[in-house]
Amino acid sequence: MNTFVVRRGRGRGLQGRLVRWHLLVLCTMTALLVVVQTWQFYREARGRIGERAITISRLVAQLPVVYQGAQAGRQNPALNAQVNALRDKAEADFIVVGNVQGIRLAHPVPSSLGQPMVGGDNAAPLAGREIISVARGSLGLSVRGKVPVWAGGRAGTRVVGVVSTGYLMPQAWHLVAQALVSLLPWFLLALGLGTAGAVWAARRLRAEILNLEPEEIAALAQQQRAVLAALREGVIAVNGAGQVTLASERATELLGPLRAPAPLATVWPELAAVTAGGLPARQQNLELTLHGQPVLVNLEPLESRGGAGPDGLHGGFVSGFRDRAEALALADELTHARGFVDVLRAQTHEYQNRLHVLSGLLQLGRSEEALRVLNAEIHADTQFRQLLRDVQVPRLVALLAGKRERAQELGIDFQVAEGSCLSALWERHADTLVTAVGNLTENAFEALAGQPGEVTVLIGEDPEGMQVEVEDSGPGVPPELSQTLFAQGVSSKGEGRGYGLAGVCARVQALGGQLRHTRRPGRTVFQLSLPAPGVPRGPA
Repeated sequence: MNTFVVRRGRGRGLQGRLVRWHLLVLCTMTALLVVVQTWQFYREARGRIGERAITISRLVAQLPVVYQGAQAGRQNPALNAQVNALRDKAEADFIVVGNVQGIRLAHPVPSSLGQPMVGGDNAAPLAGREIISVARGSLGLSVRGKVPVWAGGRAGTRVVGVVSTGYLMPQAWHLVAQALVSLLPWFLLALGLGTAGAVWAARRLRAEILNLEPEEIAALAQQQRAVLAALREGVIAVNGAGQVTLASERATELLGPLRAPAPLATVWPELAAVTAGGLPARQQNLELTLHGQPVLVNLEPLESRGGAGPDGLHGGFVSGFRDRAEALALADELTHARGFVDVLRAQTHEYQNRLHVLSGLLQLGRSEEALRVLNAEIHADTQFRQLLRDVQVPRLVALLAGKRERAQELGIDFQVAEGSCLSALWERHADTLVTAVGNLTENAFEALAGQPGEVTVLIGEDPEGMQVEVEDSGPGVPPELSQTLFAQGVSSKGEGRGYGLAGVCARVQALGGQLRHTRRPGRTVFQLSLPAPGVPRGPA
């Protein structure tokens, strides 16, 4: 279906949802990337600050005033002033000089002079090793570069003190912030391109699914399942690669169990051979066999969007198929019903004509002549019914009575041969007999082509079965059709005909009987024979 009563509001559709989901994922990934980059930038910033701090500490430890003051182990105002001057030039947050006991000899805060160094990271430099550490001192959390102070300023001698240069952590985070700000335009560009790509992809996807919302697609799928389940004929869908992608329940009953996708050449080789190379146009009522049984097949081609698909493959096709016997039985029922309609119409017409005649005679005061006409009709009807007294299949009798009225309307002399008989045993085959006799007599009427003529029906039975002969005085079957007269679609009456006799023949053969035609002098005769119920059937 192409129209739905309920439509999703704008922004709630597939496009809006895809864009929102994409933006959520993109923002989440961006946030995760920012966290990872922040941690990486922090580590890099801390490493660079640590290298800078330890370099400054090395230079300070080589100053004579520093190693001499550390070796003396006492506070020296000149030492503190010079170290603080160097701190200002190095833009460090602090430079601290301590003696071998860890007592501060130089510090940016005068009140902290003479106090022990804090942070717990003096063990390595006092042991003669340089380190970079992150510790919390009296000024706060900082990155420190610590080196030992050697006696006389010569490495490898005696350690007489320690120099600690530090940068507080806000400086490291300031560097991280600068790096992130420099990347902000790229993050915004990625977000913008991602949003534009999400909108484009959502629009493209919606166009590919025929502008349908997921809820509409789900509704279509449910309707499709319901339609396939309701169909009495089998339906399969085959893609351009020759794979059965969809099969209705009725199709699986006729084809046997299958799991889509399945190769059509395996499931139904004859149909695969017929459709090999693509299906250029629609085909209807194609006669094929399925597991040895004749079926009627309708084929509807499906073109892929934009013409042929990859590798030159077309869009495949949909096939609907049904048992040929069921289709013919349905056609017979329709023909039977149409025949009864014609009979009723003919009877109505004839009775109206007779009533008009009787009414006119009575109005003219010619009652005796009206009585003679009425007696004649009653006598003719009685004679006809007398001929059918031994035919004990009521529906067949009713059909012949109706055909008599139809023949009178057409100006045809319709007779039932004297001695016709049929026992009630044949009531079980009444449908087949009514269909066969009705079709044969109607064909006989049409063979006279509106000209006066005679049609005679003979019905009889014997211990082996029953026989029906329908004889007409028409021109007979054209010679070119005599050999294929009972094939489907063969008729001398134009296109769209030729199904009645084929259906009758199929039903008769299904009961083990035969349908033949012959030509006698001036007469065309159709002969139908059925074996008696319980008598073994011969080959059809």
